[in-house]
Amino acid sequence: MAWVFLAPWSDTGCNAAMKIGILSDTHDRLPTFRRALQLFARLEVDAVFHAGDLIAPFAAKLLTADADILPPKLFPEHVHVIYGNNDGERDGLKKILPQIVDGPLRVTLDTPGCGSGTTTVAMAHFIDWFKPDDLAGADVVISGHDHTPSIQSRPDGDRDVLFINPGECCGWVNERCTVALLDLSGPSPKADLIDVKG
Repeated sequence: MAWVFLAPWSDTGCNAAMKIGILSDTHDRLPTFRRALQLFARLEVDAVFHAGDLIAPFAAKLLTADADILPPKLFPEHVHVIYGNNDGERDGLKKILPQIVDGPLRVTLDTPGCGSGTTTVAMAHFIDWFKPDDLAGADVVISGHDHTPSIQSRPDGDRDVLFINPGECCGWVNERCTVALLDLSGPSPKADLIDVKG
């Protein structure tokens, strides 16, 4: 499992909106992928998580500063990407997105003044690829693969863990481009699914 720890985006504490854009399964469909990223830019997200199945390097270019879609402040440390089962051109993807890794990926976000002061996100392309240790202490669990959008809060001892599958950004299977927006500005993580219209 890859680990990342990020410093806070600002020192304004929990009064500041901390929004995370989440997407998966873009499958080379550039128009819907571009619209999803434009939505994240309009929403002024503080980070982007892509749960795999970009497919080809030409699609990965949309997740770079050169694409001029997302704000420059996000690159590269606030754009988190993992390989999916259909990402065959791994060398090409790695050249464009040096931060791409095999999942599970675990990212601890420093969120001062919010809840415990940190939020731990675990991400794998397929929910079944997580081992129990991968999920230990996670506040948010992100997966994709089945193209089915869902958000569930599941109890884990004395706390709840938020499980997010943003669905498919490509819209090939369900004929819907969906993403998720994670809000970390409160005492516990909250998320919404968004249909990206075109």
